Amino acid sequence: MHINQAVAGRQSGRRRHPHSGIGRAALIALAERLAMVVLILATFLIFVVGAYAAPRITVDEVKSGSLLMRTDDPGSYVEAVRTATDVELKVSGPTIRATLTQMFHNPSKNWVEGIYVFPLPDGAAVDTMKMVIGQRVVIADIKEKQQAKLVYERAKAEGKKAALVEQQRPNMFMNSIANIGPGDTVVIQIEYQEPVRQADNTFSLRVPLVVAPRFSPGAVAENSAETVTFQDKSGWGAVKSVPAASQVPQPPVLDPRKNAPINPVQIRIDLDAGFPLGAVKSAFHAVNITDKGSQARHIELASGPVPADRDFELTWQAQPSQTPAVGLFRERVGNENYLVAYVTPPNLKSQSTDQRPRDVTFVIDNSGSMGGTSIEQARASLAYALGRLTPSDRFNVIRFDDTFTNLFGETLPATAENIARAQDYVSRLQANGGTMMVAPMLEALKDTHSDEQGFLRQVVFITDGGIDNEQELFDAIASHRGRSRVFMVGIGSAPNSYLMTRAAELGGGAFMQIGSVDQVQERMKHLVDKLESPAMTNVDVSFSAGPADVTPRILPDLYHGETLVLAAKMGGLKTRALSSTVEVHGLIDGKGWSVTLAVADAAEGAGISKLWARRKIDDTEVAQTLRQISREDADKRILSLALEHHLVTRLTSLVAVDKTPVRPRGVHLSRSDVPLNLPAGWDFDKVFGVKGETISDREQRQALLDLDGRKVQTIDASRAISLPQTATDAELRLIAGLVLLGGGLGFGFLTRRRRVAA
Repeated sequence: MHINQAVAGRQSGRRRHPHSGIGRAALIALAERLAMVVLILATFLIFVVGAYAAPRITVDEVKSGSLLMRTDDPGSYVEAVRTATDVELKVSGPTIRATLTQMFHNPSKNWVEGIYVFPLPDGAAVDTMKMVIGQRVVIADIKEKQQAKLVYERAKAEGKKAALVEQQRPNMFMNSIANIGPGDTVVIQIEYQEPVRQADNTFSLRVPLVVAPRFSPGAVAENSAETVTFQDKSGWGAVKSVPAASQVPQPPVLDPRKNAPINPVQIRIDLDAGFPLGAVKSAFHAVNITDKGSQARHIELASGPVPADRDFELTWQAQPSQTPAVGLFRERVGNENYLVAYVTPPNLKSQSTDQRPRDVTFVIDNSGSMGGTSIEQARASLAYALGRLTPSDRFNVIRFDDTFTNLFGETLPATAENIARAQDYVSRLQANGGTMMVAPMLEALKDTHSDEQGFLRQVVFITDGGIDNEQELFDAIASHRGRSRVFMVGIGSAPNSYLMTRAAELGGGAFMQIGSVDQVQERMKHLVDKLESPAMTNVDVSFSAGPADVTPRILPDLYHGETLVLAAKMGGLKTRALSSTVEVHGLIDGKGWSVTLAVADAAEGAGISKLWARRKIDDTEVAQTLRQISREDADKRILSLALEHHLVTRLTSLVAVDKTPVRPRGVHLSRSDVPLNLPAGWDFDKVFGVKGETISDREQRQALLDLDGRKVQTIDASRAISLPQTATDAELRLIAGLVLLGGGLGFGFLTRRRRVAA
C-alpha cells in the first residue's frame, strides 16, 4: 500500500483521495512504517549531514558562500537549514512512481522559513505532498498558485507550520516550509509519476539532483539597448525586454573549494521491467544490484548517501534479441480509459534510400558554465561529429558565450582542409563569459540555400542549457526554423533537460545527453546515426472505436533507434474500448508501414492518467509557443487539467497547513535559503566571474579564436537579433487594467467625499 493512500484516510477533516480506503489495521501499519521512515531519516540527518556540513565560518566570509545566510535584519545572519533526501523509485513496466522524502533541520536558535529549490525530471507529474510533524501527517491540497500562496502566507503569519510546493519551471521546483523552530525537524514527502524513456534499444530513468546556476541575459551589459519589433508595417512597434533574473529564484551556490558538499541523497530503485533483463548500469554512481528474478532488480547506491551535485542515470536492456518492439498498457480511472503505447519501428538505417548530403551547422557553447569537464566533453563531441562528415556534405561552426562567432560565415563543402580548420578552431575553445543562446540559434537557422532541396538541413546545438530565458529560445526556433531540423546535445553533470527536450521537439529533431567524456563516442555515434538516417515521417494513430484524445498532439518524426511514446484518453467506452484496436502508421523510405495493437492485450498500468495529463499540459505550452492558441486559452486548459488530475504546474501548487500555531507571537521569523552544491565538474570562477572580465581579457580570449592570424568576426549576442512578439498583449492589458483600477479608486474616493460633504 502506498503511504499516501493510508495517510489520506487518516485526515478526517480533509477531502479523501478517490482511491483511498483504509481500515484500522492499515492505520496501525502506517503508523509503524511512518515511525520507521522518520527514524531512518533522523539517523541519516544526524550522521550524514554532519559529515557533509561545512565548518562554521565568520560573518566576514559570508560573501564567498557558506552555511550562514542573511536575514531581513541588516547585519544579522542565521545558520542555513540543512536537508537530507531519500529517493525511492518503483519502475513498473512503462511507468515510474517516485517518492521524494526531504528532511529539513534547523540547527540555529532562530525560528526560520526554509526555502529549497530542487530539480525534478521535466516529464514529472507531481501530484502528492505530505508534511510530517512528529506523529501528525498533513496532506496537501492542490490549489491555484496565487490562492495556495495566500493560504501559505496566512499560516506563516499565524505561526503555523506550513509547506508549499511550487513549480518555477517544468523541471525546477521550490519547497517553502514555514515556522521551523530552533533545533526542529520537518519531513516533506513529494510523489510524482514519470514515463520510462526508451531509445536505441535501451530503457532509462534520470534523477536530477542539483539545480545548476542559470544565466540571465540581462546580466551581460547593464546599459545594452532594448530591441524593437515592428508589426504589420503599420509604423507601430513594441520594445522587448529580457525578463529580470529576479523573477526566478536564484538559490545560493557553495564554492566547492571552501565548503564540503552538502544536501546528501540516498537512492533506492525497485525495477520491474516486464521482460527478461540484460545489462543494468548506473552511468555516474556506483551501485549495488540485487537480482529479484529474471525481470526484476533492486538497486541501491554502493557507498550510501551521495552529495547532490550531479544527476543519477540508470539504464537497462532486455536480454539479447528480446528487446520488445511494442508495449501497451491501460488504466481505468472513474469512467475514463487511459492508454499508453510504445512503438519502435524496424531499423530505419538499413532500409535507407535517402542519400541526400547534409547541410549542417554545429553550434557549441563555450560560456562560463561550460568550464571544467563540460568544455572537454563538448569539444570531443564536436570533433567526433566533424570527423563523420563526408565530402558531399556542407558544414559550418558557430561558437557562443555572451558573443558569438560564425566561423565560415556560411556552410562550406566538407573538404579535408575545411574540416582541419574547424577541428583546430574547436580545439582552442575555452569556457568563459555569459550564455546568450538565442542569437547564435537564430544565426544557425539562417538558410542561405532555401531554394535548394538537394541537402538535408540540420542544426546540432551542443550546450548545458544553463539559461533562464528558455521561452525566448523556443520562440526563436518556432518562428525561424524553416526546413531545418534542430538536434540538441546536453552536456555536463546537470544539463537543463527541459530546454533540450522542448527545443528538439519544436525543431523537429532529437536530443541526447552526455554526462562524461567516456560517453562521447558511444552517444555521438547514436546521434550521427540519426543525422545520417531519414526519419519515419507522416506518423499518425487511429482508434477503431472512434476518436481518442491523443498526446503528443503533433506526433514526431522518428529517427534511427527512436521509440514513439503516445498516451490517449479513450473516454467512457467501457466494453467497446476494450475490444478496439490502435493503429500506428507512417512512411519509411516513402513506403507505408503500420502496426495494429489490440487494446484487450494491454496490461494493467498505474498512473497512466497522470502521464496523459502531464503531456497534455506540455502540448498546450507548445501550442502557445507556436501561436496556435492564446495565452488566456492555454491557461484555461492547463488549470483545468491540473485541478482535475491534482498536478503541480505553473498555475497550481500544493499547500499543506498544520492547524496548531507553534511560533510564539512577537518572535521574529527569518528566511533561510538552503544552499546548493555546484554541479560536479563545473568551475566556480568561470560561472560566477563574468562581471569581473575586463576588455583586455575579452580581447585576449578572442585572439585565441583567430585562425592563423586572420580575424574572425565576433558579434555581441545581446544586440544581434530581435525576436518576434509573443502571441498575446498581456503587458498592455495589465497596464490598462491598472489604469482602470486607479480610475475606479479615484472615482470612489471623490464620490465618498461628496457624500460626506452632503
